[in-house]
Amino acid sequence: MTQSQALDILKLGYNVYLTGAAGSGKTFLLNGYIEYLKKHEIAVGITASTGIAATHLNGMTIHSFCGIGINDKLNHKQLGKIAQKSNIKQRFKNAKVLVIDEISMLHHYRLDLVNEVCQYLKKSPLPFGGLQIILCGDFFQLPPVSRLGEKEAKFAYHSNIWRNMGLKICYLQEQHRQSDGKLSVILNSIRNNEVNDETLNYLRDCHRQIMASQITPTKLYTHNYDVDAINNQELNKIKGATKVYRMQGRGSSHLVENLQKSCLAPEELRLKKDAIVMFVKNNYEKRYINGTLGQVIDFDEEKFPIVKTVSGEIIHATPENWNMEEDGFIKATIKQIPLRLAWAITVHKSQGMSLDAAEIDLSKSFEPGMGYVALSRVRTLSGLKLIGFNDMAMQVNNEVLDKDKELLQESQIAVIELQKLEIAEKIKKQQDYLRTIMPTQEEKIEKTEKKIRKKKGATYEITKQLIEEKKDFNKIAKERGVTCGTIIGHVEKLLARGDKLDLTYIEFSAHKLAKIKAAFLQSEVFSLTPVFDLLAGEFSYDELKLARVLLRGRGEI
Repeated sequence: MTQSQALDILKLGYNVYLTGAAGSGKTFLLNGYIEYLKKHEIAVGITASTGIAATHLNGMTIHSFCGIGINDKLNHKQLGKIAQKSNIKQRFKNAKVLVIDEISMLHHYRLDLVNEVCQYLKKSPLPFGGLQIILCGDFFQLPPVSRLGEKEAKFAYHSNIWRNMGLKICYLQEQHRQSDGKLSVILNSIRNNEVNDETLNYLRDCHRQIMASQITPTKLYTHNYDVDAINNQELNKIKGATKVYRMQGRGSSHLVENLQKSCLAPEELRLKKDAIVMFVKNNYEKRYINGTLGQVIDFDEEKFPIVKTVSGEIIHATPENWNMEEDGFIKATIKQIPLRLAWAITVHKSQGMSLDAAEIDLSKSFEPGMGYVALSRVRTLSGLKLIGFNDMAMQVNNEVLDKDKELLQESQIAVIELQKLEIAEKIKKQQDYLRTIMPTQEEKIEKTEKKIRKKKGATYEITKQLIEEKKDFNKIAKERGVTCGTIIGHVEKLLARGDKLDLTYIEFSAHKLAKIKAAFLQSEVFSLTPVFDLLAGEFSYDELKLARVLLRGRGEI
């Protein structure tokens, strides 16, 4: 099935299990459908089974979304308590669609529990209370992990609701990540349980792989102790001062804590010049993506790291935000430099990444799927050096193999059924479904009133939110239909009332800023005219006003 076919099926309103090999574009397609829903003002619950996966979608864990925590089951009284929580009650009142990513990591009994909560809160016996449910993942990835004392972990397709929700299977078969034929042969042979001499020879060749001199590959290990030891050991080898960056959080403490646990950026990042690092967030404007490797070559005037990537790009790594959003509002935010030490990481942590180069040790692999996950992280075979592997590394779950054949057949049936629809009929059905889930006029009014209530002093709050999205003042002014001077005035008001604003992304010549700062300090007043006169009109009033805001934002005047 292609991405466009899967998107058509999603738009028809079916409950869907979206799957496919690593690099088939599952997350890309999910984001596309989420944007389509948002464009039509349809509330969608964006969740994942793990925090790391949730951050890729700007969502939250399914456990937090439903209020189930780590519970295996809930009695009627506990369900009632969940329903009394205003935030959960409101999100279920609004939601029309529920997305759960990385479904392979969700226990079967927890999927049944999510269904139970949805039915209770939506007051409907329909599967998931009538929500359109989209499950996404790949059962060839690593399976659910059971804690001590928990029930036996089984894949989500063992749940009762899986068989009773009318799932359409969308099995994506195009490859958007690996462009390397040999790598595809290796991954497909492992995935299909057909590892042969050709596969093993390709892997042995990787053992002798010599990386380009300018590339320092990320080392993948199966155990945390190997990773921590290597990263600390390598950092300590480097002479020179250590720069420490501590993560900042804003919002509900438990939501911030959940974001911190799930974010690939560490709570405390220790760096030195020459440290090997990896970007852990996508920022296409700054020319890096999650998994881009590089080396710290220096630190800028603000003490932020300057990274040279393996492709030769020079990037100033400034703090980024990770948000947990719900119904268009940011519920919690963490801020950190989007880097982590990258001499080594665990195979589990590597899930969801694409790496330029990797040195992988699978000699201690301890569960089926570990080798597949690790090897599918690299983009090409030329970027892979394999230290070792055991028999387990080449294995996949036999049960999953059988299930995969069944899923592929069901996906092919879904394609045939889709192709039977005339284009006009398909579009009409999609529009009919859209109308059933679009908010009513009453709901739109309620949402608008909620926004207004939430944003007292709304004009300043809107400016603040746009600043948090790192939009420059000119863009904010254009978007809001006011002058840049008005926006600077808003920022001054926000700073005056004690709001903390990150203005480090605003571009302003460091030399000019230093000169203006000296003039403000010399004048001993912070009005513009004396400084304008002192600098003999070298800078315009708008420049002085902007500089004053930036300096005040940093606490320098």
